[in-house]
Amino acid sequence: MRKIYIWSITAALAGFLFGFDTVVISGADKKLQALWQSSDMFHGTVVMAMALWGTVVGAILGGIPTNKIGRKKTLLWIGILYTLSALGSAFANDPITFAIFRFIGGLGVGASTIAAPAYISEIAPAKDRGKLVGLYQFNIVFGILVAFLSNYLLSGVGENAWRWMIGVEAVPAFIYTLFVLTVPKSPRWLLTKMRTDEAKKVLRLINPDQDPEALMLEIKTESENIVSGENIFIKKYRFPLMLAFLIAMFNQFSGINAFLYYAPRIFEEAGLGESTALLSSIGIGVTNMLFTLLGVFLIDRLGRKQLMYIGSVGYIISLSLVACAFFLNLEGMAVPIFLFLFIAAHAIGQGTVIWVFISEIFPNHLRGSGQSFGSSVHWILAAIIPSLVPVLFTSIGAGTVFAIFAFMMILQLLFVAFIMPETKGISLEELSNKLIKGRKNKTDNIIGHAEQKAN
Repeated sequence: MRKIYIWSITAALAGFLFGFDTVVISGADKKLQALWQSSDMFHGTVVMAMALWGTVVGAILGGIPTNKIGRKKTLLWIGILYTLSALGSAFANDPITFAIFRFIGGLGVGASTIAAPAYISEIAPAKDRGKLVGLYQFNIVFGILVAFLSNYLLSGVGENAWRWMIGVEAVPAFIYTLFVLTVPKSPRWLLTKMRTDEAKKVLRLINPDQDPEALMLEIKTESENIVSGENIFIKKYRFPLMLAFLIAMFNQFSGINAFLYYAPRIFEEAGLGESTALLSSIGIGVTNMLFTLLGVFLIDRLGRKQLMYIGSVGYIISLSLVACAFFLNLEGMAVPIFLFLFIAAHAIGQGTVIWVFISEIFPNHLRGSGQSFGSSVHWILAAIIPSLVPVLFTSIGAGTVFAIFAFMMILQLLFVAFIMPETKGISLEELSNKLIKGRKNKTDNIIGHAEQKAN
């Protein structure tokens, strides 16, 4: 089990770079707009959101290398992309060059949301799969915290502080790339490529005390249902496809990425000074990390659905309070406190669950494609929503924006109650059988009822 933890943590470090890369731009936000004299629209859609558009492309195409060359090699290339992006962005002297290198980093973020959870879920035992895949999310929020802290510490180094803020990411990116060389290939991926002997060796490494034949037989039984040339868009995969779409959509309609990208700006809108806004951003990072730790601790105990219930209620309360604070022009610490509650709700619910859940609901041979679909929905919305934040704040006001997010979380609560199945403690192969319409055990009490509600 110790080896599984080490390999899982190594793969999950892609999440650290994801979190760092996503948020580090917030410290350079206003400086870059002033430096290059950009309009709100150009700044939002090109300078700030180009990494997210790279993430969309990485998410759409990331399933291809994840399936073709394997989870491990894809993780290796992700480290290389992060390193190039950090160095190129730091040395950029115009907004277009800056945007191109941020786009390259985005490719790494998008691909990591597919390859890392897939790899960890395929080496983890069913009883610990939630917390091990959850390490990816923990590393995301740890990266976010380090980015906020790094931005604060580097904000006073001079006129080119933004270059240091963005360029420092190259150090952990290079270290991560070296670490990936030490992990084995995914045994389930090896079996989809009929590389049985290699898969046996990895399975023996994972659990030397267990005969790998039993698991290989279970995987083989699941693979007997494979039809050559099939994809995730055919009828029998309609239910897991819908689940991936909805959980990814609601993740972004909480407003989480819009908030993380513009945290200092939002705090300044609420009446805080620039320095206090940056410090409040660090507080957000700490809250995010602590409640993600709690979520990772609980996910295999309470289950995915229970965490989503807790998170949904927390979203509705906190976002409603934030909206009211802006409508009533409450200044000072009211908005940061409500937003801390929002971050806590996200961290223990959607933040902990999303990448675990999407990595579980597709069969082995289509896991990369299924995660690519869910990740693409997530990142397309993550690119669109933050891009519109500067314009929406100016046109309809911050209060209305947060009120819309609160309404969407009411819809998420209904999704959790009536559609979302529980997946904790069930092997990937058993889940595949239960979730795919047309299999003989589709009427399982846990999942079959949810599917009937969805149809």
